[in-house]
Amino acid sequence: MVKNMKNEKTNENRDNVAAIGIGAMIVFIALILVAAVAAAVIIQTAEKLQQNAQTTGQDTTDSMAARLFVVNVIVGGANQLDVTFELAPGSDDVVTEDIQWTIVCAAGVDEDDLAILPAGATHIIGDTGTSSATIAAGNTYVTSLTTANCNPTANAEHTILFQAGGGGQTFEVLNYGGDVTAGAVVI
Repeated sequence: MVKNMKNEKTNENRDNVAAIGIGAMIVFIALILVAAVAAAVIIQTAEKLQQNAQTTGQDTTDSMAARLFVVNVIVGGANQLDVTFELAPGSDDVVTEDIQWTIVCAAGVDEDDLAILPAGATHIIGDTGTSSATIAAGNTYVTSLTTANCNPTANAEHTILFQAGGGGQTFEVLNYGGDVTAGAVVI
């Protein structure tokens, strides 16, 4: 009988140790599952943040990718301005009909697009001798804008705006001095 009690006590100790081991294993597995879920949430959040940053960067690049840089504006005649321009560094090529221009003055507004560079418009760096339907990055162009309302007027200020496709908007102030004869520089 004593021997039998001793065996029962040993079996009971083994059962307790086994129960503690199984409990520890269940807790360990639960911790691994919680860690896996937490890792998945962190990875998903990081991916979402990266996608948002990439989208914002792409939107910013797109808004700057077709921006015009106005080199100068010269009076070409009583109702004409000769504009020298190029695409801003890093810009993509732009089709001329995607470039809108607007001149704002006290007398009203003049606006149009550069649909096809008018006759006499030139590509002045690396001149091909022909007008272009596409404005290429790295080249400088000269074109004439014909005004109806905002004609060059002595001692006046007009604002000229360019919108190139979905890109950024460029504006300059045209400062006419006392001289508005052909060849007078206003920017």
